[in-house]
Amino acid sequence: MSKTKSTFFCQSCGSQSSKWIGKCPSCGEWNSFVEEVISTGKKDVKAYAKGNKKPVPRPITDISLKKESRLGTGMAEFDRVLGGGMVAGSIILVGGEPGIGKSTLLLQMALNISNNRILYVSGEESASQLKMRADRIGIKNQDCIILNETSTNEIFRHIGDLEPGMVIIDSIQTLHTDVLESTAGSISQIRETASEFQKFAKTTNIPVVLIGHITKDGNIAGPKILEHMVDTVLNFEGDRHYGFRILRSVKNRFGSTSELGIFEMNNKGLREVSNPSELLLSQRDEDVSGVAIAAMIEGQRPMLVEVQALVGTAAYGTPQRSATGFDTRRMNMLLAVLEKRSGYKVSTKDVFLNIAGGIRVDDPAIDLAVIASVISSAEDVPIGNNICFAAELGLSGEIRAVSRTDSRIGEADKLGFEKIIVSKYSMRGIDIKNFSIEIITVANITEMTDNLF
Repeated sequence: MSKTKSTFFCQSCGSQSSKWIGKCPSCGEWNSFVEEVISTGKKDVKAYAKGNKKPVPRPITDISLKKESRLGTGMAEFDRVLGGGMVAGSIILVGGEPGIGKSTLLLQMALNISNNRILYVSGEESASQLKMRADRIGIKNQDCIILNETSTNEIFRHIGDLEPGMVIIDSIQTLHTDVLESTAGSISQIRETASEFQKFAKTTNIPVVLIGHITKDGNIAGPKILEHMVDTVLNFEGDRHYGFRILRSVKNRFGSTSELGIFEMNNKGLREVSNPSELLLSQRDEDVSGVAIAAMIEGQRPMLVEVQALVGTAAYGTPQRSATGFDTRRMNMLLAVLEKRSGYKVSTKDVFLNIAGGIRVDDPAIDLAVIASVISSAEDVPIGNNICFAAELGLSGEIRAVSRTDSRIGEADKLGFEKIIVSKYSMRGIDIKNFSIEIITVANITEMTDNLF
């Protein structure tokens, strides 16, 4: 019988200590060490490791480079975020808030993949619950195999019998291995079970997808080393009051981390949104103040989003600043530039900002639309529905150029906008004759307000 011992783990970074300490020496967090009972017994040799040769050191010039084979997920938006599909032997971690649709996304992906056996391991839902969700999605696939199990030893035994082409684990926090005696979801169990699946994926070249819970701070639950172990980390996010869901890449060893996929949740599961601009723009019968359209870029995809601002007199002396879908600190900076460089007095006013559609925007090209919407609301002068903006605002009030201006202009032109305001420094190498939209170039914030208002 194997001996047991007690060890302390840091809940933030997974650092190990033989005794309790107040401050973690690795990450600097206070009071983050918890005690867990672990086993010192030898690990079982998994069946998938049999017959594999041990790796030997080789010069890098002797290593032959093979083109990476990718498995299509049957969902174009998912493939876009991954960089063209799942790489053989990769391990992917998908995190998100409870009820956001992580299980629905991966079950729908498993049902969409044809001519390839997919093993869906669920430790949270019963087989009948997954069947109800599959019936609601409306896709039938005999190659989607459901397994209700939380023991990794049993899971690997079934994997050896079924020989699937992909394994989906829902979720990594529910699994446990017999090597450790701590409870499922503990730091040591998450680290050990994830390590077992990492070895399995790299040994067999079978991709593995892990669903991970998140903490109240929005981070993946468990040790930080979990995100270092996997090849790809995806965040599935969105506002539960909206139908939109965004799959965003945080880490990707086989593709770009700036891509995102947009889905719409309905009664039949998740629908891919191929042209998000038409859904993120409100349909209004009349012009209203405080609304401006921005041309942004996410990954390789240009999109138009609606920026809404509300400016009013501060009722209690101290003005309020609130932003939804936009960085509040950057909004405060833009308001300071607006007051300093153009003379609009907004320091004594409440300013509320919202990005319509429930998405979050980090593209600096949205700065000009934010300023335009604030001025429009403060002066109660509407901006025409046929005008959009694409430029960054500097601290001295200059309108700075942004990348891929031609793609932004082309997207606005395709959606029927008549005017777009950009920086005059971003027009180098762009042929105006290729677009039917009127392009207005400005150099500073004063020129923008003169042209617009």
